[in-house]
Amino acid sequence: MQKRREFIKNLTAGVMGISSAGLLRAQPVAGKSEKTNIIFILADDLGYGDLGCYGQQYIRTPNIDRLAAEGIRFTDHYAGSTVCAPSRCCLMTGLHTGHSYIRGNREIDPMGNEPLPLNTVTVAKLPKEAGYKTGLIGKWGLGAPGSEGVPGKQGFDYFYGYLGQRHAHNSYPEFLFRNAERIPLAGNRVAEPRGDGAGVAVEKSQYSNDLFAGEALSFIARNQRNPFYLYLSYTIPHANNEAGSEGMEVPSDAPYSNENWPQQQKNQAAMITRLDGYVGKLLDKLKELVIDDNTLVIFTSDNGPHRENGGDPAFFNSNGPLRGIKSDLYEGGIRVPLVARWPARIKDWMISNHISAFWDFLPTALDIAGATKPKSIDGISYLPALTGEKQEKHKYLYWEFHGSLTSRQAIRMGKWKALKHSPKTALEIYDLENDVGETNDLAILRQDIAGEALRNMESARTESGFWKLKTIPDEVYELHKLGSP
Repeated sequence: MQKRREFIKNLTAGVMGISSAGLLRAQPVAGKSEKTNIIFILADDLGYGDLGCYGQQYIRTPNIDRLAAEGIRFTDHYAGSTVCAPSRCCLMTGLHTGHSYIRGNREIDPMGNEPLPLNTVTVAKLPKEAGYKTGLIGKWGLGAPGSEGVPGKQGFDYFYGYLGQRHAHNSYPEFLFRNAERIPLAGNRVAEPRGDGAGVAVEKSQYSNDLFAGEALSFIARNQRNPFYLYLSYTIPHANNEAGSEGMEVPSDAPYSNENWPQQQKNQAAMITRLDGYVGKLLDKLKELVIDDNTLVIFTSDNGPHRENGGDPAFFNSNGPLRGIKSDLYEGGIRVPLVARWPARIKDWMISNHISAFWDFLPTALDIAGATKPKSIDGISYLPALTGEKQEKHKYLYWEFHGSLTSRQAIRMGKWKALKHSPKTALEIYDLENDVGETNDLAILRQDIAGEALRNMESARTESGFWKLKTIPDEVYELHKLGSP
């Protein structure tokens, strides 16, 4: 096993241009924290098939692949939802979208999204109480400026990034937030609003994700002698959805400049490889500070791949073998990659088919931090799965998604998946063990599974003042079905 670890280290060192000698395991330094550091890296709209370790053929991701080679890769991990805000709410609170406060994207003027209430129990507040320094760098999306939902009121000691999702569409913003303060970014300028209300970036010198990568290294260096939890939330490979924007924004399309691909796909691939480079620099910093062994690094994505302003999930087979994309509750919209590396506890080359989801991260982090877990959560710690021990299983995983037209529901019970596109539409049933692409609807043949799914869907949720189940007209549903990937 050790030879295999050294092989992959030398291999990735060559790809990254790093001396293999510089990657040899260093000895612990006196004064370092004995508690495990936790780094959770979240990509934005990265598909299940966008990484080499999940079968990607064209986009280069050697550093994220290294996480999988020197750690564990989950085959059946799920996002909290199929779009940004509810998915991140599940991650923060340990609740699925049948119980969470935020169950859809809901913007708040002038900037931000529906805020988490002040008394929300979060995965930042509880480790902080256990002595951890907590940091959020990147995209938040769970509270507008001045609201109860800002990171500083939800448990984070330090925040640098975007508060609102629409602000985060622009990778060359005029400003970012450091805690509650707006920090101007010299060299980035947005044109005056046009007649349609959209602005266009006309000067671009500071790419926000590059800034996040640098801030992350600084946060780690500042907190190397005490335990820390860093939530590192990049906006790659989300598109800029504003009218007149470039769509897939990146400083350079290298190393794909000479590929015979459409420009937006060159940019998409370059964004993902750039993100991979950030991961490599982070791993180098952990090694340099001699906190590598005792730091858990998790990498995943907030939902499936998008088809927005130049994005094309089919071009790189971004959803892999799965059906559906972002905004769907088919597997391609919610099943996401998850790889984790923790040299002190996770063995090399591990693969787990444990069925898990974003709401499991809170109890997992609290188990690692030695903090008390709240009772009223939906999550189950996947720490045993990380370390190769006997793992408790979910009875089911549940999702509901509230879009502009309708509310959708889905549930996974072992190998069975059930979903409804609207409360009054027919239930679909799929056997994921034999049909991961959800091509063969078994609802008529498996009425027993359908009945169990409907009962679980009903018991899994509580009513919400904001998020009531909505039904769309049958003709709209039929059009949706015809257009589904």
